[in-house]
Amino acid sequence: MTSTPERPTVDRSADVVVVGAGPGGSATAAWLAKAGLDVVLLEKSTFPRDKVCGDGLTPRAVRQIEALGIPSAETDGWAHNKGLRIIAGGMRLQLDWPEVTSFPGYGMARARGDLDEVLARHAARCGTELLERRNVTGPVLDESGRVSGVEAKVVDERGRATGERETYRAPVVVAADGVSSRLSIGVGREKREDRPMAVAVRAYYETPRHDDDYMESHLELWTTGEDGQRILMPGYGWLFGLGDGRSNIGLGVLNTSEAFGRTDYKDVMRRWVETMPPEWGINEDTITGPIQAAALPMAFNRQPLYADGLLLVGDSGGMVNPFNGEGIDYALEAAHEAAEIIGDALRAPTPAAREEALQRYPERMRELHGGYFRLGAEFAKLIGRPEIMRLATRYGLPRRTLMKFMLKLMANLPEEKGGGLDDRAIQLMTRLAPSA
Repeated sequence: MTSTPERPTVDRSADVVVVGAGPGGSATAAWLAKAGLDVVLLEKSTFPRDKVCGDGLTPRAVRQIEALGIPSAETDGWAHNKGLRIIAGGMRLQLDWPEVTSFPGYGMARARGDLDEVLARHAARCGTELLERRNVTGPVLDESGRVSGVEAKVVDERGRATGERETYRAPVVVAADGVSSRLSIGVGREKREDRPMAVAVRAYYETPRHDDDYMESHLELWTTGEDGQRILMPGYGWLFGLGDGRSNIGLGVLNTSEAFGRTDYKDVMRRWVETMPPEWGINEDTITGPIQAAALPMAFNRQPLYADGLLLVGDSGGMVNPFNGEGIDYALEAAHEAAEIIGDALRAPTPAAREEALQRYPERMRELHGGYFRLGAEFAKLIGRPEIMRLATRYGLPRRTLMKFMLKLMANLPEEKGGGLDDRAIQLMTRLAPSA
């Protein structure tokens, strides 16, 4: 009987290893490759692959897509939108995206099964070595305890291990491996319990509303408590048209609610969908897949964002806006900053100078979003109180000027320098808020 020889083990060195080809990982790899660095991007799945998300991109995210050089016209597969429509308490308010010079004047939507592949293939065209079906199992540590690479199992298209094991080494490793971040946990970086979390639940439906010019947000989500009383939950429901015959429909709920963790969110969504007008065509007959759920880590809930050779981008570092649950734009922005700082670090003349350069990353991210995220965290606590949510809906929504300010604040779309009174107010609030 002849034994099967062991499969060869890859031991590959690069300038940077990026783990996870979601928006943050792919954008980081693209920027690094554009700068001429040798980059390996490892993805455990095979494209196209799905990710639970609302699929809506505000102008903040659009700016980053355009900066990457990715074609963003509607003919390139993007659904464009003009702003946000808010529904609550029998009222309806339609607001255009703010007219500011810092950001484009439109938002976009694209299913994550498509969006992530567009970004990953773009990274590959920029010169990244994109390797799919690599399930990273943990970090490689050098004798000092510094992360110097990763170990990965090769898996087949169904996610089963093939028996091949590979090692990828680099002076800098980027963890863009999502909310569970196996790499972060592998070096002892646990989630912070003092930061808000949320659950997002969504499904795709075929509907005539697929080409709506506005993203739609429903601010009232109800569930029933143990005493039979109706509870207004902190969160919102959404309808985001994808322009391809489908809409992404879902809801996000914050953990500041007393009902959090004791509620069947998929059932809440089913009951909400049942209340929609029949002419929308949104029902069990038009759903195109299962209702799925995922956690949203917010406000830098895993820190430090850089230490000992491992840098965090996107959900791995809790880069989700507590005001509205957006994560793609902050992952893309972190990718741009991370790539610039990593490039500077790898040009440093000594290991000590390289480390000093890399330490700028958490400082830069705190400078960009630390105060804003802390404001959002306090906001999340406030709307966790049903009476506050009820008052905000009843008395805030009829005031258009106030709601335009709130849209600019919650979507983080002020002029970045100067601007009007509302822009300067948001700038001041974020500067005064603690950034740690």
